[in-house]
Parts: sequence; structure tokens; C-alpha cells
Amino acid sequence: MKQNESSVTSLVSAFARAYHSQYDTPKIFDDFLAKDLLSHEEYSGIRTNMIQGISFFNQEIGQRFQDQPDEILKWINQVQLSPTPLARAAFCEDVIRNEVTLGVKQFMILGAGLDTFCFRHPEFENRLEIFEIDHPATQEFKKRRLAENHFQIPINLHFVPMDFTKRFSNQSLIDAGFDPNQKTFCSLLGVSYYLTKEEISSLFHDLFAELPSGSSIVFDYPDEKLFEEKGMSNRVKNMIKMASVGGETMKSCFSYEEIENVLEKAGLLIYEHLSPRAINERFFSNRSDYFTAFETIHYIHAVKK
Repeated sequence: MKQNESSVTSLVSAFARAYHSQYDTPKIFDDFLAKDLLSHEEYSGIRTNMIQGISFFNQEIGQRFQDQPDEILKWINQVQLSPTPLARAAFCEDVIRNEVTLGVKQFMILGAGLDTFCFRHPEFENRLEIFEIDHPATQEFKKRRLAENHFQIPINLHFVPMDFTKRFSNQSLIDAGFDPNQKTFCSLLGVSYYLTKEEISSLFHDLFAELPSGSSIVFDYPDEKLFEEKGMSNRVKNMIKMASVGGETMKSCFSYEEIENVLEKAGLLIYEHLSPRAINERFFSNRSDYFTAFETIHYIHAVKK
């Protein structure tokens, strides 16, 4: 993230969720409000840039569907843009629904971007306090966009600006109404890629230092093959290039043993781990389109001891 600039990846992720909600069947994750947080110019601009940039993604697909721009866009979304944002959100929301049933009353969304959870789930308004934590520029952009589209901010939604490359601030959360003594569920989706290993380790440590036992987190992370694996149609390599062009360079990757060690040092145990193969089986099996899980991305639900 650059100072005073909103996140490019948050816009592209919202576009991917919006496209899936409108055009794909069956739904992996239905963010039916994502399109409302993109202006017409942003949505059409991303759409046009993706179609015109098909040679970057796959020249053969570009030639095969040169007179079918909608098929080109479908291919780019289902192969490159959408698999990870959709499946990790579906996994996370499966977990949070279970956590609420088990009595969790606080949900901390780290790196919230253009997340729409609280607006899609009004049934939690009196059961779950939601704290969205993100880079100040991205958060201000989102708040403006919510106001422009006449979203009513629910009483259980709290915005906490924070830069994850600096020390995590519990005091900022407490000032927003957060209770550090209350069992809490956290999500960290699409963030670990852009932090150094030291920053990630510090974030987990500081985040869970004062949270009670039973608090937990869902996050995605790239494995140790991130910078070696090209992926189907070079999509892993393309993901890294796209992030860099957007000013958000990917900095770290982990073996399972490394991420397990980071969590152990923060007092966390892995409750559930989804490898790319497991993600594919859970979220992308029995489809007739292009969707498959990304080759190097894993999901974890970890719980404080």
C-alpha cells in the first residue's frame, strides 16, 4: 500500500466477486453487494482492461475467443481472478457462522478491503460486533463509497484504520469498543502475501497476546513454491506480476512447518488446514466451467490454546 492510495487488489477482488455473483452458476460464494461498491467507471474499466490484456494471461485463449469478449472475461475471472477470493471467503464464512453458534460475539476483519459481510448478514446485528481493520487510505475510500451508495452503517460495524507494516495496536481497537477479554474470531484474507515473515509473525503475536483462549483466526497463505510454480496458464506467475504492477509486491511464502511454527510462537494451534487439493475438492468439484483451486494457496483455521 502507498500512502493516500486505496488498494488496487481490493478493487480487483471486488470485481471478481461481483462478476461471479452476476454470471456464474453454481455459486461458490455469493457477494451480491460487491458490485454496489464499484463505480460504473471502475467496473467497466477493469472489465475492459482484462479483456484487452488477454495476451498477458493466455494468447491461445485470446486467439480462440477473439470475437467473443464475454468468453474471454469469463476465462480470466474463473482461471485467474476469482478462485482464491471466492473460496477463501466461503471457507471463512462457514467458520464464522459456526463460531457465532458457539458463542463468539466479536469478529475482527483484518485487511477488510471492500468486504460486505455485515451488510449481507443483518441477522448478526445484535449478536456480533464487527471490527474492520485496514490501511487508512483503503478504509477511507470504502467509507466514501458506502456513503455515495447510501449504505446505512449498522450499529455493530466499527472502522479501525491501521497499517499492518507497523506494530498492531490493541489500543486503537479498544478505543473503537473492542473488548480484549471477549473470545474473538479474526479473518486475515489476502494479506499475508504482502507482509514480510517478520511482520506476519509480529502481527499474529500482537493480535493474540491478550485475546482469551478459544479465540481463532482464518487466513490464507502462499506456500514455499509461490515464486517457483507457474501454475495453470502461468496464473501464479501472473498473480505476482499483477500485484507488483498495482504497487503491492508479494513478499513472503511459507512451508507448512514454517507457518505452524509462526502460529505456535503466537500460542495458536492449527485446527483445520486446507491444501490446494482439499480446496479444489471442497469448493470446485463437479463443475463444468474453468474453476480450479490455485496451485500454491492454502487456508488455515487456527485456535489459541
